[in-house]
Amino acid sequence: MEIRLDDLRGEAIAQLLQTHLDHMHSLSPPESVHALDLDALRAPSITFWTAWDGDDLMGCGALKELADGHGEIKSMHTAARHRRRGVAAALLRHVIAEARERSYQRLSLETGSMVEFRAARDLYRAHGFVECGPFGDYRDDPLSAFMTLVLAESVS
Repeated sequence: MEIRLDDLRGEAIAQLLQTHLDHMHSLSPPESVHALDLDALRAPSITFWTAWDGDDLMGCGALKELADGHGEIKSMHTAARHRRRGVAAALLRHVIAEARERSYQRLSLETGSMVEFRAARDLYRAHGFVECGPFGDYRDDPLSAFMTLVLAESVS
């Protein structure tokens, strides 16, 4: 598996992200879907990676800078045919390493609270994330689970 910085211009990533968005909208009402589309993912505050097996796109993940020292994981998705092969874990480790490299003190995320998102929440917990309240522009939502990972204590 090779993890690459991605400019979001390829057809394969456009299709994978559309599949991701369609899936999110099939599970939640629009006001509870926080997945970003291609244009939103191209924002300067977001860095996006894809995981590949040769020419086969396996998955993706992004890191959004929220504030000085605080990042958010966005658009973690594994292609259905590559699930249970460690793709998400590899991408998550990559994003965490990048956040540490940027000297972030905290890395947060929003995912679904429903049973369909249990595997994702378990993955994040296995990497040290714990439940937290809403952060950034998020509001309390019974369909959302918020998690955070402290990377370094802030220096006062």
